[in-house]
Amino acid sequence: MEKGTIYQQIQVAKATNQQILAILLDPDKIVWEQIPDLIDKINQSPATHIFIGGSLVESRILDDLIIRIKQNCILPIVLFPGHPSQISNHADGILFLSLLSGRNPDYLIEHQVKAAPILKQSQLEIIPTAYLLIESGGETAVERISKTTPLDRNDFDLVMATALAGEMLGNKLIYLEAGSGAQKAVPLEMIQFVSQNTTIPLIVGGGIVDLQGIQNAYQSGADVVVIGTAFENDINFFNSPIK
Repeated sequence: MEKGTIYQQIQVAKATNQQILAILLDPDKIVWEQIPDLIDKINQSPATHIFIGGSLVESRILDDLIIRIKQNCILPIVLFPGHPSQISNHADGILFLSLLSGRNPDYLIEHQVKAAPILKQSQLEIIPTAYLLIESGGETAVERISKTTPLDRNDFDLVMATALAGEMLGNKLIYLEAGSGAQKAVPLEMIQFVSQNTTIPLIVGGGIVDLQGIQNAYQSGADVVVIGTAFENDINFFNSPIK
């Protein structure tokens, strides 16, 4: 992949139809003794980036985890925070999320205000991201923690308008999220509709359980696909190549 900032890499990938794949690691679910095997599997996978974060992240191993990964892995590490406390200067960048699908002011601006002075003193690449939670068949951690209602998975017009508003507000990425452990992934038709009506790179994650699901998301217009729970449950998830 071309050198440059993380966002430049994503832009180049979008322009040249390259596929960006991020593995999402939740520090609260990491078994420290298994980290060497975890890193080996990531290195053997088609992943291009590592996202780190979660809705809770109660553990205090965020810095140590990133340092440990960087000792044996060259992939860019991007923070995917659920709270201003989930910031580490050891990462390479951060998705500066605004939960536009909900109306809880804490996740629209309050957490961002608290994080801003910390981020200004950091060397992290800050990537403003419009974050949209999509209904996925059951309550997810994001919905429970943020106390917001996800957007109706059948209301494509509202999802598209929300994503478009995020772009017009100056966000650099749109993130369609079904949620960790979602029963249903973001509908492929929705991915296609949002992709066709916006111009900034599109991230899709949550509820993807197999390699075909990853490929389907790409073919529908996703520029970045995030795989989390499926990899957490089986670190051999990528043993079969993506076709």
